Amino acid sequence: MLSLFKKEDWWANWLGGLFILGAATGVVRYIPKLPKWDHLQNALSVELILPLVLWGLGLAALTALALKIMGEDIGSYLKAFPAVFGLGVLAYIIGNQNTLNQYGFNDVIWALVLGLLISNLWRKPQWIIPALRTELFIKTGLVLLGAEILFNRVLTLGSHGLGVAWTVPPLVMIFMYLYGTKVLKIDSKALVATVATCTSVCGVSAAIATGAAVKAKKEEISAAISVSLIVTVIMMLGMPILIRWIGMSDAIAGAWIGGTVDATGAVVMAGSMVSPTAMEVASVVKMLQNALIGLVAFCWALFFVTRVESEPGVERVSAREIWTRLPKFVLGFVAASLVTSFVLVPTLGEARVDDILKITSTARNWLFAMAFVTIGLDSRLVDLRKAFKGQATVNLHLVGQAVNVILTLLASLYFFKGL
Repeated sequence: MLSLFKKEDWWANWLGGLFILGAATGVVRYIPKLPKWDHLQNALSVELILPLVLWGLGLAALTALALKIMGEDIGSYLKAFPAVFGLGVLAYIIGNQNTLNQYGFNDVIWALVLGLLISNLWRKPQWIIPALRTELFIKTGLVLLGAEILFNRVLTLGSHGLGVAWTVPPLVMIFMYLYGTKVLKIDSKALVATVATCTSVCGVSAAIATGAAVKAKKEEISAAISVSLIVTVIMMLGMPILIRWIGMSDAIAGAWIGGTVDATGAVVMAGSMVSPTAMEVASVVKMLQNALIGLVAFCWALFFVTRVESEPGVERVSAREIWTRLPKFVLGFVAASLVTSFVLVPTLGEARVDDILKITSTARNWLFAMAFVTIGLDSRLVDLRKAFKGQATVNLHLVGQAVNVILTLLASLYFFKGL
């Protein structure tokens, strides 16, 4: 029973649940969200400073309480937290510049860049280390992402959307794992699994969930994410041009974009460059792929425990060991989706749930921004170079993405023909 309150995995569920409960009951009615801007004077208004300070204090207190119960030194954490939060705010401000944001250079990218700059140019200061709680931040954010997977919406395209979103990713993952381990002979199977899921499911969120499930190193997760972010920007800008040149129908174009472009924000942006219909289809297909995160992470954890990490001649892994290795935040991700879909929507109505999700998604974005700051601070280019394995990681991602693009196009043509 005590383990439920002594591990970050479980606390990601409790914190995510508290955010959802607070938003649903009206206790949490507002979380500050920084505006898009063209002129620097509009980047951060005076009216937002106090809400940002209060939000930072509240987040610090809530996460510090979790760390205190886990037996951590919260004094050092609270001293370092403002620096991580402040870098998250700075990343948000830069990423919200309209031109940069339009081309995919959002807060997530800048959070990672800021962290990398500090860790590589000056090295991270020792006093900030207690606040580098990447797993707590990102896993809580993933639980909140689960709340946004509403079954009544993801099923609006029926078998058409499911056909594209749920048939291609498993095939691409299997292909990439075999290609990475058998052809490229990458030593770290955890790195291969992380890159494969990042490429075939939904980018950053899937990479972090899988990385946690297979116990990938931080620099391996960073390497997978870095390649994914660069390719995502290129695809977000290039696919709409290619689609218009081909003369593809809106529905097929949206399904193709939703199934191949990694980040949800980039999917919406790329779809909007084609048409409103393409944007809607792309968004739903991507949401369907997001719903796979929990299942995929569980499957990878099961595969690694029973096959990759089991030694020859050793007795079969027990169900208890599988449960021990299962990333517990996956349970929170699934539970959040079920609660919002089958409890909150029928009880409160879709309009009220939309208001709730505006709050929880804003909290998720802040947690992701801080998580990427900490990933950057924890990563050095020397370590990343090792994780890239002499460009094998880039090779794996590019070849996998090429296969993903082709298979998703074929699936889109089949399932969305005449729709």
